[in-house]
Amino acid sequence: MKRKPIVAIVGRPNVGKSTFVNRLVGSRRSIVDDLPGVTRDRIYFDIEWQNKFFTAIDTGGIIPGDEDDIMLSIFDQAKIACEEADKIIFLVDGKEGVNPVDFDIANILRQSGKPVFLVVNKLDNPESYLMTSDFYSLALGEPLGISALHGSGGVGDLLDLVTEDFEQDNEPTAEDTTIRIAIVGRPNAGKSSIVNSLLNENRVIVSDISGTTRDSIDSKITYKEKEYIIVDTAGIRKKAKVDYGVEQFAVDRAIRSIRDCDVALLVIDATERVSDQDKKISSIITEAGKGIIIAVNKWDLIEDKNSNTINKFEKKLSNDIPFLEYAPKIFISAKTKQRLTQIFDKAAEVYAQSTKRVSTGLLNKIVKELYALNPPTSVKGKRLKLLYATQAGIKPPTFVLFANNGDLLKDHYKRYIENKLREAFGFYGTPIRINVRERSEKDNKK
Repeated sequence: MKRKPIVAIVGRPNVGKSTFVNRLVGSRRSIVDDLPGVTRDRIYFDIEWQNKFFTAIDTGGIIPGDEDDIMLSIFDQAKIACEEADKIIFLVDGKEGVNPVDFDIANILRQSGKPVFLVVNKLDNPESYLMTSDFYSLALGEPLGISALHGSGGVGDLLDLVTEDFEQDNEPTAEDTTIRIAIVGRPNAGKSSIVNSLLNENRVIVSDISGTTRDSIDSKITYKEKEYIIVDTAGIRKKAKVDYGVEQFAVDRAIRSIRDCDVALLVIDATERVSDQDKKISSIITEAGKGIIIAVNKWDLIEDKNSNTINKFEKKLSNDIPFLEYAPKIFISAKTKQRLTQIFDKAAEVYAQSTKRVSTGLLNKIVKELYALNPPTSVKGKRLKLLYATQAGIKPPTFVLFANNGDLLKDHYKRYIENKLREAFGFYGTPIRINVRERSEKDNKK
């Protein structure tokens, strides 16, 4: 697969970078808010323009010289993005005019040696386009005026210029086998540290401040010749503790990342008890039908470990979250990188299980056996009869049971069927869906 060209979008805070990216992508993917510094990390998006494909990097708003730790980290992120990029779009605020910080950023971009496109944003009416002439003072060539909010102005002209030497991709796209892993959990469980350790770079900002990660951030990685996308998400706190606004958006995005992933890595802090919030996040994952791995992080901080420590911890997890007994558990340390590569091995296994298909003949043989071994008790003189079974889908494996009366299939018997299907076929690390349809015995014999 050919590497796509990379275009970094940089600028000081609140000039509309995320709004511009959303315009390119065609959906509200980046968090947009009037607060400066909302986008802290660099976020990658695949863009297509006139059958030309490239990757856009949305960066945190940067203020060179700002001594605040978070702002310095944002500045570092933007610098790394410029190093990665083939071309750079420098976004400035046409409403506000030239800002002294714009000159500092322009000097840095000139030193990068990369092609830079100076784009004046927030030109929301025809009269405002007169403002573009002021930006010639940045000495970065001709300014291009746009309105990212309305999609008007020269957005198309800009993309034509940026992509003019990109190759068209006329090759048919093969089926995507990349496994998407969402790293989720409570704040400060070590999610971003895990990402950084896997990628061997400061890909996302890590600090002791709860809520440092706001956006869900994608990182591509190849392990054993297989491609994975690691998605670092904001920590999901209890609803009552979430501030409305940017944090609410971030939590919503984290939950959406669970829905969009193939496998969710639930990160639990080894030094703390399993909380109700851990259980709630587990429920979100299973309700979304996603594969799940439980990663017990900070294992290096557990003292006096012996050969039985992991077994004891696994039993405790089974007691605390009994409905996730089918989920693989790994005991890792983002700090020492202990067992980190197990994340990829387990994700590949869980993905294979979630996409497994069972032949109809074998499935019905197992269903008949489990029914004969333990027939359901009768309810008011009526007994459930399982007439036929078929697999209706994958991700998660979904089965349809045709029965004489759907109301007679009680939850405890459905759990029994699920357990027997797992004994027979595995389905390691993935939820199972069991649906019932009513059908008469006469219809079944036709």
